[in-house]
Parts: sequence; structure tokens; C-alpha cells
Amino acid sequence: MPTRRAFNTGLLAMLGSTALAGCATNGTRESTARMTGIDTHAHVFERGLPLANARRYAPGYDAPLSAYLAQLDAHGLSNGVLIQPSFLGTDNSYLLAALRQAPQRLRGVAVIDPTAPETLLAQMRTEGIVGIRLNLIGAPDPQLKSPVWQTALARLHALGWHVELHVEARRLPTLLPPLLEAQVNVVVDHFGRPEPALGLDDPGFGALLAAGRTRRVWVKISGAYRNGDNGRGEAIAIAAMPRLKDSLGLDRLVWGSDWPHTQYESRINYDKMWAFGDVLLPNAADRKQVLVDTPAQLFRFV
Repeated sequence: MPTRRAFNTGLLAMLGSTALAGCATNGTRESTARMTGIDTHAHVFERGLPLANARRYAPGYDAPLSAYLAQLDAHGLSNGVLIQPSFLGTDNSYLLAALRQAPQRLRGVAVIDPTAPETLLAQMRTEGIVGIRLNLIGAPDPQLKSPVWQTALARLHALGWHVELHVEARRLPTLLPPLLEAQVNVVVDHFGRPEPALGLDDPGFGALLAAGRTRRVWVKISGAYRNGDNGRGEAIAIAAMPRLKDSLGLDRLVWGSDWPHTQYESRINYDKMWAFGDVLLPNAADRKQVLVDTPAQLFRFV
């Protein structure tokens, strides 16, 4: 009996680029039927790009679009979402260039200055951007109640974009309310980043579960290794799944590879993340919901 990867890879090859192009224009039912899976969290970059002044590090290798698309093909995935790397700041030009190379197959999440004009955001939307990311690891909380951020959030709401949060769980009780009050959808990275020593007892993780009642919060089941070394992060992720399913629902969970696993490249690869996805989602119907149905709607592939 063929493995899931072999089946998906064969299906993807059979569909070809013409069928993928149809995803953007045909009805929802047909579009999702043609999708074999969506990786909702990956980065592309190369050495020599202009770097943000405020950054934690910069990788010394290239992660080009061609290598990422090869990973999607190897794992039988039809679509992917590219996230602007924090070390490139608000210069989204490399991300936008990547999206232009595979517009039916890819969507993007940008990093913006809150003063970015409506015309710029509208143009980015036509190029496949569907949200913005606030990567706040090592950075202070933005003043989301300030006039400049309130204006920015109103513009994001009008565009139908979400705000993606990458932040330690302990900060979620402060950051989630003003975003939800602004009526934007929120996507929380990497299981909510609970404190490794606390695990699911982290009050911030509890706040994330409680926010699920709004039905406007999604969680990426990705980057488990960022939540603790020596298998601790993976153990937290496995324990978190039942609670996330109960509080948010499978239709508020999406999977991401976190390729190319920045700062963890020596011990993490795409194969491991794909296999761990099967551990988190052993049921085929659950996998379809998390890999296809939910992200297709959230990231506007349909």
C-alpha cells in the first residue's frame, strides 16, 4: 500500500501546474479538492540581502525559493506560505519577488512599519500578501493602542489580513486583547511559545486557549523544537494538541514546517518535521482539516 508521501507526490505530479493555477480562480470545493497540503510557515532568503538594523542574528547560508519548492514537491505538498524573516525587517522585496514566481502556489506574510500607506498595502495584497507578522522575540511590545497602530490595524481589517504573533506565551495576555478588539484575526506561532519549564501550565498558554472562544485565533502547530531542548518542546507539543483541539478546534489549527529551521539547522530538517506532523495528527481526516481545509481559507488560496 503506498505511503501518504508517495500518494501525495504522485497526485501532485498528476495535477501539474495547470491544475494549481485553477486553485486561484475556480470554486472553493474544486480548489480544496485539488490541494494536497499547505505548509503555512517557511522562510526564503539569501546572503547579501540588506539586513535590518535591529536583528538577533543573520544566517550564513542561502535558502532560495527553488530549494523550498523542492521540499514541497518531495513531500507531496501543493502550496506554501512564506513568512518574512525578521532579520530582513520591513524590506519585503525578496519575499514579493518569490511570490511572483509561483503566484498560484504561494501566499506571503509581510513585516510592515505601522505607518505604511494604504496604497502600499493594497499593492502587496495583489501580489499575494495575506497578513503581517509581529516577531517580538527579543523586542518590546508594540503600543497597539496608540493612534498609529490603531490606524494600521483598521487598514489590516479592511484588507482582511491577519496579524501573526511570534512571542513568548507570557506576553499573550497583553497582546491578544487589543488585536481582537481591533477585529483582526490573529495567528499565533509555534504552539504559543510556552515557557519550557512550565509547559502547558504557563498562564500565557491558558490565555491562548481562552482566546479560542472568540473564534478569531488560529495556532500554528510548528517549530515545536523552539519550546524546549532535549525533546522537551516536542513533548509539550504532543501534550498541547488535545487542549488546542478542545479549546480552538481543528478548524483553527494549521501546520508549518518552519523551514529552513533557522538556528536549529544542525539537528532539524523537513523530513523530521513532516514525520512529527503525523505524530501530532495520526487521523487522516484531522490531517486533511489542518493541512488543507483550514489553511486554504485562512491564507486565501480559495
